[in-house]
Amino acid sequence: MIMVVVVAVAVAVVVVVVVVIVVVVVVVVVVVVVVVVVVVVIEVEVVVVVVVVVVVVVVVVVVVVVVVVVVVVVVVVVVVVVVVVVEVVVVIVVVVVVVVVVVVVVVVVVVVVVVVVVVVVVVVVVVVVVEVVVVVVIVVVVVVVALVVVVVVVVVVVVVVVVVVVVVVVVEVVVVVVVVEVVIVSLLLLLVVVVLVVGEAVVVN
Repeated sequence: MIMVVVVAVAVAVVVVVVVVIVVVVVVVVVVVVVVVVVVVVIEVEVVVVVVVVVVVVVVVVVVVVVVVVVVVVVVVVVVVVVVVVVEVVVVIVVVVVVVVVVVVVVVVVVVVVVVVVVVVVVVVVVVVVVEVVVVVVIVVVVVVVALVVVVVVVVVVVVVVVVVVVVVVVVEVVVVVVVVEVVIVSLLLLLVVVVLVVGEAVVVN
């Protein structure tokens, strides 16, 4: 059972990593196409601004990907530790948490990619239609949005990791308490049995 759990977690990790890599490749291709179109259509000065926006977007995507990979690794390590230390029932609980984390991470990556594509399209439209000043404003907005996205992802990651650790610790403590209670009850029963046996021996004698 434990091996099945470990294999399932490993498969989930591989799927997340593959999805993240595909997402990054798609974003890079879109960005390159946008830059080529902008270079062909407009002036070099505006191209510099668009390149800055593209660099910011790529940096944001890379940061999000790194955070996602770190979260997955941390959660897998926690799961493996729980598999080694605690019972299978607790492992099932933690695996459910891991699945939720993976789903959240994939959703976050997809949302980031959609935002990136929308922002790039908006920048191209603005560059073609409006002046460079507006593009600078858009760049500032993109930077702010990128920072907000990174902060939100980091906060979500920290919360998820803390929740997983707390769940593991609490469940482990509950398991320990149950084991201690069982041991105490067993000792009391053993004491009762010893007392009964000694009493029988005394009566017989």
